[in-house]
Amino acid sequence: MPTKAALLLLLLALAVAAVRASSSTHNSTKKVVAVAEGLVYCQKCKYAGTWNLHGARPLAGAKVTITCRAPHRRVVFHRAVSTDRNGYFYSSLEGGRGGHFDPVKACVVRLLASREATCNKLTNVNYGIEGAAVRCENKTFAGREYVKDFYAAGPLAFRPVRCAPRY
Repeated sequence: MPTKAALLLLLLALAVAAVRASSSTHNSTKKVVAVAEGLVYCQKCKYAGTWNLHGARPLAGAKVTITCRAPHRRVVFHRAVSTDRNGYFYSSLEGGRGGHFDPVKACVVRLLASREATCNKLTNVNYGIEGAAVRCENKTFAGREYVKDFYAAGPLAFRPVRCAPRY
């Protein structure tokens, strides 16, 4: 009999602790962080002058700029970001001047430079020169103290310096 009472008290204590833990996480507000991501490729010569990226390879060490502007065209965020070995870039949109902005309306990504000498010609694939608007990916990641909202641009591409002429 005493073990049943002890077991019942233990279960009751665990239930109360679980309710307290869940209510404390629901009452706390998590910081929302916007994140921009995308891919940069080296386009095949065969497709130079088009937006076709068939057979393109990821471009490591390429640089892109992320620029966000307020409604009156004032720059509120600007950052240059390098790609990893898979051609992937990622950057938080925190640290800008001027407060809050909607990344879909305010931010564009542009090609800046390629580290690879054989593939460093800018292309306007997905508006890599003019400025590729970011789009909402409906993808989030919830951490302990924050929630990341993901926005993507591209894929963007450079092309090789020398391509055989096509007739």
